[in-house]
Amino acid sequence: MKSFINKIPRLYLFVLSALILLLLIQSVLRVIFWIKFNDPNDPVANGELIWSFYLGMKFDLQASLGALLPVLLIGWIKPLHPVYSKAGRVFWHTYIGLVFVVMYLVYITDAGHYAYLQQRVNATALRFMENPLISANMVWQTYPVITGSIIFIAVVAATLWLFKRFVGRLKLDAAPPYWNQKRWYHKSVLVFITILIVFFSLMAKISWYPLRWSDAFFSTHAFSAQLASNPVIYFSNTLKNVAETYDLEAAKQAYPFMAEYLAVQSPISVLDDGTLNYRRYYDQYSGSPTAAQTKPNVIVVVLESFASYKSSLSDNPLKSTPNIEKLANEGYFFRNFFTPSTGTARSIWTFVTGLPDIEKNKTSSRNPLIVDQHTIINAFDEHKKLYFLGGSASWANIRGLLSSNIPDLELFEEGSYDSPDVDVWGISDLSLFREANDVLKNTTQPFFAIIQTSGNHRPYTIPDDNEGFDIWTEEDLEVEVTNYGFQSLDELNSFRFMDHSLGHFLKIAEQEDYFDNTLFVFFGDHGIHAPTGDHIPAYEAQLKLQGLRVPLVFYSKSLINSPRVFDTIASEVDVMPTVASLTGTSYLNTTLGRDLTDTQFDEERYAFTIEHGSNRTIGLLSEDYYLMMQPGGTKPRLHDLNSINPRANVASKNQELTDSLSSKLTHIWNTIRYMRENNGPETATGTEKAIRSN
Repeated sequence: MKSFINKIPRLYLFVLSALILLLLIQSVLRVIFWIKFNDPNDPVANGELIWSFYLGMKFDLQASLGALLPVLLIGWIKPLHPVYSKAGRVFWHTYIGLVFVVMYLVYITDAGHYAYLQQRVNATALRFMENPLISANMVWQTYPVITGSIIFIAVVAATLWLFKRFVGRLKLDAAPPYWNQKRWYHKSVLVFITILIVFFSLMAKISWYPLRWSDAFFSTHAFSAQLASNPVIYFSNTLKNVAETYDLEAAKQAYPFMAEYLAVQSPISVLDDGTLNYRRYYDQYSGSPTAAQTKPNVIVVVLESFASYKSSLSDNPLKSTPNIEKLANEGYFFRNFFTPSTGTARSIWTFVTGLPDIEKNKTSSRNPLIVDQHTIINAFDEHKKLYFLGGSASWANIRGLLSSNIPDLELFEEGSYDSPDVDVWGISDLSLFREANDVLKNTTQPFFAIIQTSGNHRPYTIPDDNEGFDIWTEEDLEVEVTNYGFQSLDELNSFRFMDHSLGHFLKIAEQEDYFDNTLFVFFGDHGIHAPTGDHIPAYEAQLKLQGLRVPLVFYSKSLINSPRVFDTIASEVDVMPTVASLTGTSYLNTTLGRDLTDTQFDEERYAFTIEHGSNRTIGLLSEDYYLMMQPGGTKPRLHDLNSINPRANVASKNQELTDSLSSKLTHIWNTIRYMRENNGPETATGTEKAIRSN
């Protein structure tokens, strides 16, 4: 045994000793956290408890190895070697000591923060530093500071003594280090293997994406996520989001307009818990057309980069999407439907929550401070919830948004399918639809399923298994693809294949028992900011709306009796209220969305837009005008959509309209800011259930 240990580089043994000790201590601290804060009246299920500890250990590995990376990177330098250099030993023992001190301080702060607020410590805790004397007095008067300090010093001293005992045995003999006698290529192989081990340890999972904070939010049981989280990683991930918050006074000023705009049924300014009330409960009364039927299924298909101007629904001469055109002709088609912004993660957030994604730095799905959100999807309480994605749900941390807020969600992603991956986006859209159908046809209860396509991306892969898809060549076209919204023939074929896959899905679904009693919902996650072609109104390209305008189609054999085309402005926030209405599902709405079939809102239909960047631009789109300005109401620009020059700013010529739209947009903006931090999961109260929709 001693001979084997002598062959291991002492630098590695030093790091391994520190790593093992860090992991052991963090595991003990997690057990203590569980014992201290677990609610015996609402215990975590055994399976979830084991998974929480398992994930927690992987997060601990990430944090510990991240702290020890400097030792691996520069510890091999002779004057800094942690074993064979006296100066190196002093330097690295001091560094490791500081790592332990910082770790204990974070965990102690985290425990106090959780005991006080029932939340793991996050970047919002930095607000206490704005008044350090007051915060210090609060700590002094609340916690046993002197006793705690003595215990802290004793624990740190014991930890450092234990670590010193660990590493004190590493220099086992005076013989030259084993690896000093090896040739350069032996050392190179060792370094390469080390890099691989460290890399995969930091990834902590076999996937395109590393283990992220959102993986801790695998359950709707809040304590499961709290237990799995590592406070160091969680705190560091919230730092970049700390500046994103709301102005309560501005939200209060906006409330009278918003209460009327949203048709809040009991417009009370402030509830008992200090929050503004935006609740609207819609009771689908007994006279609903679907009341006597089996509860309808819902299948929502989110189509990747499904820009309207590229589709047949915009009268594109290329006739690229005959299948979605057929569905639109037989169902409800909203031709003026807009997403608030580009970006798939932002779109999924908007669809699920009913809130535009206004996050400045990245996306709201990546912000752990607002991961818990109320969603109308949960109003389908008798439905089995399923989500199908060809790739990984770790993308943009979307897993946290879904799993944390939708109880018992079955998430199908990479590794869940028999179909092979075709490129970086996972299995093909065609395979995704087949796999989804195989699951849905064997589901014995009503279901709410979301199918998110992802194949319409570069490298525009058309799989060999394509159900007879006809790949067009230049000879098949009578017009130039670049004249009608496509940058290349490959892009056109990829777009067509997405529609072809959708058509095949409807073909096989028609053979299943679930088909006739299902509401199908199809919309694009966003469009593309690119040249559109002469078949599109000038304002779309000039005002960059081609990246936001996508088709929205509702289709059902049993729920939609007569086809209809809607010209009113529609927004992605409106999708879920409309789905609930069409299926006769009673629901509680707490955010911006409004039923697109409810005529009481037709006098004021708008779409909120936001362009992210260093200077965000927000917008309000009506049927005839588009107002854009920077948050705060600065630099408003008004554009006439019916003008021959829609790019022109006509604000000065329409001051009254500009002021009116600016005021409405400001109110909506400040309400969104407030809502996203005050929209935790909730259900309708008995009082609200007594209120019937108008």
